[in-house]
Amino acid sequence: MIILTMMRHYWFACTVAMLTVITLLSLNPMSDLPSVPGGDKMHHFIAYALLMFPVALKKPKHWLFIALLFLFLSGGIELLQPLVGRTNDWLDLSANWTGIMFSILLAQLIHRIFPSLLNQNR
Repeated sequence: MIILTMMRHYWFACTVAMLTVITLLSLNPMSDLPSVPGGDKMHHFIAYALLMFPVALKKPKHWLFIALLFLFLSGGIELLQPLVGRTNDWLDLSANWTGIMFSILLAQLIHRIFPSLLNQNR
């Protein structure tokens, strides 16, 4: 509960930090990336789920616009990847969108289960 409250309070800083990490990792040449267990699409799903979750939990005024912005940014990253020696894969975009949607649904579920906790200081 404390983590949810803190994430909701510091949603903007969490989101900017995660977006920075995603962008830096996505635009690094492949030879510089560490080996991480799990499949590539799962990494995309997790990264974008973590990116969207604080926004979906806080639900600022334009949260749906922010979700679409993240989708377009991920598409832009896919377009830029060949410029840094990586390949683009449009299935990554699908995994990113799935992660974004998962976070929105998870946040809605949390809002229904813990309405009094999350509605404080809205």
